[in-house]
Amino acid sequence: MSANVTNDRKADIRTLTATAELAEFCELAKAQPYVTLDTEFLRERTYYSKLCLIQAALPPASGSKAAGGTAVLIDPLAEGLSLEPLYDLFRHKATVKVFHAARQDLEIFFHDAGVFPDPLFDTQIAAMVCGFGEQAGYETLVKKIARQPLDKSSRFTDWSHRPLSEAQAAYALADVTHLRAIYEFLSAQLDKTGRAPWLGEEVAVLLNPETYITRPDEAWTRVRTRSGSPRFLAVVRELARFRENFAQERDIPRARVFKDDALIELASTKPLTEADLAKSRLLLRDARRGEIANGILAAVKAGLETKDLPKPAPEEPGRPGNAALADLLRVLLKAKSDAAGVAPRLIASAAELDALASGARDLPALSGWRAEVFGQDALRLAAGEIALSAHNGAVKVVPVGG
Repeated sequence: MSANVTNDRKADIRTLTATAELAEFCELAKAQPYVTLDTEFLRERTYYSKLCLIQAALPPASGSKAAGGTAVLIDPLAEGLSLEPLYDLFRHKATVKVFHAARQDLEIFFHDAGVFPDPLFDTQIAAMVCGFGEQAGYETLVKKIARQPLDKSSRFTDWSHRPLSEAQAAYALADVTHLRAIYEFLSAQLDKTGRAPWLGEEVAVLLNPETYITRPDEAWTRVRTRSGSPRFLAVVRELARFRENFAQERDIPRARVFKDDALIELASTKPLTEADLAKSRLLLRDARRGEIANGILAAVKAGLETKDLPKPAPEEPGRPGNAALADLLRVLLKAKSDAAGVAPRLIASAAELDALASGARDLPALSGWRAEVFGQDALRLAAGEIALSAHNGAVKVVPVGG
């Protein structure tokens, strides 16, 4: 075995730390129908996630000691290691890349290398499609499908520290070894039910770069405010834009610049000098001087002077009637999701139901497989073409008139 592969013989855990060893493993993976993957990362002190570890496992019968075995750890912090062989595997169409709850993992690879694992299979989404409920956590699936216990004691550890402990390494590998049985079971279920295209629609969102791009100009739309004043919103917009740019450029969390509650306070008090900033109750001390203070004051000034005022969201017309319709849509969603064996949250969120009740029609719940399961009847309910009735403890759809 190469000196660049760490081998803990007691736990039979192998860590790849050299590009050649990683390339050898990835070539082996290309000959397999799938490979399971996961990452460990830190984000508490940075804007972008810091990749600390990658786990990978091949189908059980495909082991090769020369390539580090059927399951390996890949150390992206190892000096001189290039992840290009892994990215080349990501581009290899003949091997399915299997993740559980892939969004954060994919965000890392997109920002680090502009690459996505394709084709992708997300077992969390697949489990929701296959009737495992809205909380289809990995531990739950391991117990229900793989029928194995799972030790999560190392979940909140420092993955950047080296060397990794045996407990950390074992925990990390468990996230991909049990995933093999979960993938094979869920893949078979999707084929049996004909719902593989449903998963495909969801995966397409995960593989869309727009899912991971945060634009400073749009950051203000994620700040929850109570005031609809255009001038107030203009100041919120400029403060949020400054904060996002500052955090991205320095790779620090937004909250290290200032938190949302401080942003709302600043938009309300509209400070014009550092003396004004000193009166803030919520602003961090470091933000009351220097670059952040200058940025805040410039943002407030820009928000007060701009002629391009944001338009507040229009009030929902007929709120009492919409609220009643939204409640009916919730009942319909529960009935339809139960009948289809799909997690309700995967079909439509509470916000989507409220928007649908208020007349919105450009919604995910009204297109693709969701329309077949729920959206078409939701529109009929909103139009008064159907009603809901209870019969023998079940909710039934009843035609109206005609």
